[in-house]
Amino acid sequence: MDQDFSVTGTVDGDHVTVMVSGEVDMATADALFAAATPSAATAATVDLRAVTFFDSAAIHALIRLAEHYRDRFTVLPSSRVLRVLEISGLGGQPWLTRDAGGGAA
Repeated sequence: MDQDFSVTGTVDGDHVTVMVSGEVDMATADALFAAATPSAATAATVDLRAVTFFDSAAIHALIRLAEHYRDRFTVLPSSRVLRVLEISGLGGQPWLTRDAGGGAA
């Protein structure tokens, strides 16, 4: 696993909040998915505002999470993550939150 990568999931009732930092790529995307899918959770927020690199494996992890949680899924992107999602055609997804704190506009 990448030394610059960190993922922490915190469950509160049926909601998991996942904080991610560093590079999310082929070596780390499965850890992101695992942290975001504890058995007790039926809703998730994934905070990617500290992510510095985001590749196709990371995109796939988000798509899997969106399918898993349906309408109870939120992503807070960094500006880099937002750019990758926009280029890949996912910039308009309802689970993608654009707020001033996340660098998304």
